[in-house]
Amino acid sequence: MSRICELTGKTRLVGNNVSHAKNRTKKTFLPNLQNVTLLSDALGKGIKLRVSMHGLRSVEHVGGLDNWLLKTSDDKLSLRVRRLKKEIAKKQTAA
Repeated sequence: MSRICELTGKTRLVGNNVSHAKNRTKKTFLPNLQNVTLLSDALGKGIKLRVSMHGLRSVEHVGGLDNWLLKTSDDKLSLRVRRLKKEIAKKQTAA
């Protein structure tokens, strides 16, 4: 399973682990991904996502999953979340 946040698109970063003697070895920095169930007000159900903690804080700051998805551009979102965004937008325009 890939280590990519479904909401923000955060992925692993590559850098150097530098010792005291300045020896450099490659190191990967992984995002803090958690399996989370976020509630959608428009759909009235919970959606299980694999989200970084940075993404989760951003969703809570904006005011929920529905607001976050409508404000975020599609290029950062995963395919599954893009479909969810369309479904939420359709429900909100119908209401």
